[in-house]
Amino acid sequence: MNTSLRRFIYHVRYRYPTREILTVVLVGIAIVWFIWGSVQAMQKNYELRKVVEDKTRQAEVADLEAKTLEYEQRYLQSEEYKKLAVRERLGYGDPGEKVLVLPANSSAAADSDRADAGKTIESPKPSNLSQWGNFLFGGNVRSE
Repeated sequence: MNTSLRRFIYHVRYRYPTREILTVVLVGIAIVWFIWGSVQAMQKNYELRKVVEDKTRQAEVADLEAKTLEYEQRYLQSEEYKKLAVRERLGYGDPGEKVLVLPANSSAAADSDRADAGKTIESPKPSNLSQWGNFLFGGNVRSE
């Protein structure tokens, strides 16, 4: 039994390149560990970048809202708005202005307006072939 153990140790030691195999396995583990750490760092950076971009967008929206409210506040304090508000709410006008007061619409005109409001004008639906042609050749693209 002692001899078989010695033979096995000799066989493993001198027949197989044990050190080289161990070195390759350790280098492989180190490479996998490095790659895994790099991938995790890239993922964390991506998530943090998304958070920063979201916060930047929120700050821009808040800034735009603040500027809009400042603009609206300046408008509401302006003389032009005050004149328009007095004209609209109290019915006052500028000196020398004349106001034309029209009578309310007659019942016949109101009835015809209500009848016209219920009607919808339908355009003819294009055929399937013309729809495909518009799609393929860009006929539905709106130019801005």
